[in-house]
Amino acid sequence: MKLFRLLPLFLIFLLAGCSATVVMEQADDANNPACAEVMVRIPEQTAEQVKRVTSSQSTAAWGDPVTVSLTCGLKPVEVSELTCITAGDVDWLVDESSKPIYRFISFGRNPATVVTVDSTKVSGATVLEDLGLAVQFTKKTKQCLG
Repeated sequence: MKLFRLLPLFLIFLLAGCSATVVMEQADDANNPACAEVMVRIPEQTAEQVKRVTSSQSTAAWGDPVTVSLTCGLKPVEVSELTCITAGDVDWLVDESSKPIYRFISFGRNPATVVTVDSTKVSGATVLEDLGLAVQFTKKTKQCLG
């Protein structure tokens, strides 16, 4: 009889820990083995944001609501007019066109990875240091100049 009284409480705790799956579109080359190497190395947390379940292969998201997302399997970027920075042993192109939401695209990596960061909630530098530890396992073909 006591078990039946505890069942509703157990269900509340079980459901409270669940958050909805984050719907993301996978990249064209999401099944690239290098993306698998990235995905097994991504952290459970970045910038104090907890990793969430996503709907597509080679994608990840952190925060509720989402403050950081990652997609692996993009066409490699070899030339760009965007600013290039280095963080987490990876060169990143900085797309500020939608700021305060920043897109960071791995430069000279095959396949490329894009990381999107809501800079009103988390530090892009912290996120790139954390996620660069996983993205560095993609093949390096070029590096930033200067």
